[in-house]
Amino acid sequence: MSKNLALSLELPWVEKYRPHKLDDVVGNEDTVERLKLIAKDGNIPHMIISGLPGIGKTTSVHCLALELLGAQLYKSATLELNASDDRGIDVVRNKIKQFAQTKIQLPPGRHKIVILDEADSMTPGAQQALRRTMELYSNTTRFVFACNQLLKIIEPLQLRCAILRYTKLSDAQVLKRLLEVCQAEDVKYNDSGLGALIFTAEGDMRQAINNLQSTVAGFGFVNDINVYKIVDQPHPLVIQKILSCCIADSNINEALSLLDSLWSKGYSAIDIVTLSFKVAKTIPNVDEGKRLDVIKEIGYTHMRVLEGVSTYLQLCGMLSKICLLQ
Repeated sequence: MSKNLALSLELPWVEKYRPHKLDDVVGNEDTVERLKLIAKDGNIPHMIISGLPGIGKTTSVHCLALELLGAQLYKSATLELNASDDRGIDVVRNKIKQFAQTKIQLPPGRHKIVILDEADSMTPGAQQALRRTMELYSNTTRFVFACNQLLKIIEPLQLRCAILRYTKLSDAQVLKRLLEVCQAEDVKYNDSGLGALIFTAEGDMRQAINNLQSTVAGFGFVNDINVYKIVDQPHPLVIQKILSCCIADSNINEALSLLDSLWSKGYSAIDIVTLSFKVAKTIPNVDEGKRLDVIKEIGYTHMRVLEGVSTYLQLCGMLSKICLLQ
């Protein structure tokens, strides 16, 4: 069997190394400690866990359910619905209600658990129908919502739930888990490659591990050049050089020459503007007043690009305005 075929038959690393105990969940220590207390006490309330994608919300809920119910009852006493499922009113009335009515022999004080992933994508009508279901079956069933935007959950559901907020993971936390995966999979890497994975993930552990596996499958070695090829982003050092030409030297010709090289490689205006914003926040040897002015100009250009004016001329205008700040 070839190496590429063997890689394709493997589990995705994000699933292979998914935590199964709350002790193994990375980041958000205070919130995870609250979940550990719930697991120890045994009485789980209705909950809403909100936060950015890829930071462990759903994983934490599954770990909690496993510790509360045990391995034998976990599958039969847990129902998960995610955004790929149809979750209109009919599903709430039929599938969820049918699960809530099912009799399962559980230890004293334990409840069946319904996990609704990406709950903010549920229709308001389905959420209203769910409110009544939660009231009727609260003696036997607990509902846990995982969502990215808490504001999209209707207020009656929020009032019935304990709300936990997850923040994005720090670079050190992502690095620690990446090193563990690299050691387990015998991945060849260098420091710049790990730095690129952390930079592109922006606190999203799922994306960091997926990008790591894709880079290994595509190139076999994890360095910054290979990572940026996989994620299809311009190299931040090129963007940093473009901005430095404008900020420090007001050398618009060299900046435009570097911009031409990126544009000719097929990078879109949104790719370049988004990365320019990230790089501008950390570019060295720039006083904070000027940095804020540069970020403001990039922000205006970003706004125009999102409105549909994603042309090369917009990028040239952005660089010329940054030069004029000098």
